[in-house]
Amino acid sequence: MNEKLLQFIWQFQYFNRTELLAENGGPLQIISPGQFNTNQGPDFKEAKIKIGTTTWAGNVELHTRSSDWQKHNHHADKNYNNVILHVVWENDADLTEINIPTLVLQHRVSKWLLDKYEDWMNSQSFIPCEKNISSVSSLIWVTWKERLLIERLQRKIIIIEKYLQQNKQHWEETFWWLLARNFGFKVNADAFEAMAQSIPLNILAKHKYQVHQLEAMLLGQTNLLANNFTEDYPQLLQKEYSFLQKKYKLQPIQQPVYFLRMRPGNFPTIRLAQLAILIHQSLHLFSVIKEKESVKDFRELFQVTANDYWHYHYLFDETSSFKQKTLGKQMVDNIIINTVVPVLFAYGHLHKEQAYKDKALHLLEQLDAEKNAITDGWKNNNIACQTAFDSQALIELKTQYCDSRRCLECAVGNALLRNMK
Repeated sequence: MNEKLLQFIWQFQYFNRTELLAENGGPLQIISPGQFNTNQGPDFKEAKIKIGTTTWAGNVELHTRSSDWQKHNHHADKNYNNVILHVVWENDADLTEINIPTLVLQHRVSKWLLDKYEDWMNSQSFIPCEKNISSVSSLIWVTWKERLLIERLQRKIIIIEKYLQQNKQHWEETFWWLLARNFGFKVNADAFEAMAQSIPLNILAKHKYQVHQLEAMLLGQTNLLANNFTEDYPQLLQKEYSFLQKKYKLQPIQQPVYFLRMRPGNFPTIRLAQLAILIHQSLHLFSVIKEKESVKDFRELFQVTANDYWHYHYLFDETSSFKQKTLGKQMVDNIIINTVVPVLFAYGHLHKEQAYKDKALHLLEQLDAEKNAITDGWKNNNIACQTAFDSQALIELKTQYCDSRRCLECAVGNALLRNMK
C-alpha cells in the first residue's frame, strides 16, 4: 500500500462502509469524504462525519501507518488542528493522546482491486491496463480524450509563454522559433531552435528576396558551411555567410546537428533549405496563419520545395539522382499539428479569444491521426485513433500517464478500478 492509492480509495470510497467503527471513537458514518487537497495541510478538506450521535465537520488526514502522524510531526503543526478523522491502512501505534478518531481500512478493500493495481505498477506491456482496457465505455473515452488534449495544449502554452517573455511578447519571433524547432524533428530540434534564436527575424526580413542569402545564414549558423567544398554552390554560400556573419555579428550555435540513422529527405541540410524557401515565400507567417481557416489553406502555405541545387543533392559535394525536395504531406501535417495548432490555441488563450482556440481544435479534427510507435500501440489495443485530435490525446495519455503509472489519475484506470472495488 502507498499513500496515493490510499488517497484514491478514500476519495472515491472504494471500501466496505458497513458497520464502520473508529478505533478510539465508536460507530462511524461518513457523510462526505471531503475535497482532495493539493496544497499544504491535511489530505482532504471540508469533510463531514458522524461518530455516535455527534456530527463533525473538518479535515481528514491519511497515512499508510498510524505512526506516520508522529513521524511527519503533525502533532506540532497547526495546519492539522482541525483534523476530525485519521484514516490509515495499518494501525501500528496508539495515538489516543492526540484525541482524533482513527479509521483502519486494511481489511475493508477488495483484494481484486489491490492485486490489479499491483499488476499495473509492475506491468511491462505497452500500457499497464492492456488486458482490461477493452471494457471501458466509449463515453469515458470521448470525455477523457478531450481533457487530455486540453492538458497537452496547456503544457505547450507554458513553453510559448516562456518564449514570449524572452522576446518581449513578439508572436512572429515565437512562431519562427517553434517552426524551426519542428523542422529539426526530435533529433535536431534543440539545434534548430538555437539557430532560429540566433538570427532575429528583422535580419531575415532584410534578405527575404535573396534565397541563397537566407540559406547561407541558416546553414552557416548551424556550422554546416565549415568544410572545404569543391562545388560552386556551397562555396557561394560560404562567401555569403562570411559577409553576413561579419555584418550582423552572428554567432554560430554550439549544438551539433546530426545525420546518423536519418532518412536522406530529413537531413538537416534539406530541412534548412526548405525552411529558407518558406521564409522567402512568407516571412510574417504568424500573421498569415491567423487568417487561414481550412486545412487546405494551411497545406498550401507550407507546400515548399528546396532550390534547384538540392534536386540533385542531399549533402554538399555529393550528387544524387534527381528528386525535388518538396515538403511532403506528412511533414506539412506535422507542422500544422505541432506548431500551428499550439500557437493558435495559446494566442486564443492568452488574448481570451475563443475563436482561435476553436480553430486550433477544428484543425486537429480535420487532420488524419499521426503514425508513430505510440499510435500504433493504441491501434493494436483496438483504441480508436482516426484524427489528429485522437492521436494527440493518446500521445498525451501514453507519455504523461501510462509511462509514469499515473493510473489513479486516469479516467480509464479509474473506471477499471471502480469495477473491481
